Formats: sequence, C-alpha cells, structure tokens
Amino acid sequence: MPATLEVKCENGDCEMDMFELHYTYDMPDDVGVGDFVCPYCQESRTLEEIQL
Repeated sequence: MPATLEVKCENGDCEMDMFELHYTYDMPDDVGVGDFVCPYCQESRTLEEIQL
C-alpha cells in the first residue's frame, strides 16, 4: 500500500486543520513534510507531521 502522510498546519491565521497526503510507490523514500506546502495558506514552515 502506498504511504500516507497526515499533516497539520500550525499557522494561526490558517483555516486548514489537517490533511492527508497519499502518494504513489514512485515517491522517493526521503520525502517528508518539508517538501510540501499547506494547500490553504501556502506556507511550508508551519506544517507538522501528525504522529499516530
């Protein structure tokens, strides 16, 4: 099964609570939260991975 990454945005001005990234088997193993931006506020430095 492809990897899933659950992310939350800690930007106090952002309305995005959390989102999930589902990506294919072709994604490099070292891809992490820092490679993405929030789809709502476009910030990357305020994203944090949700650890289950």
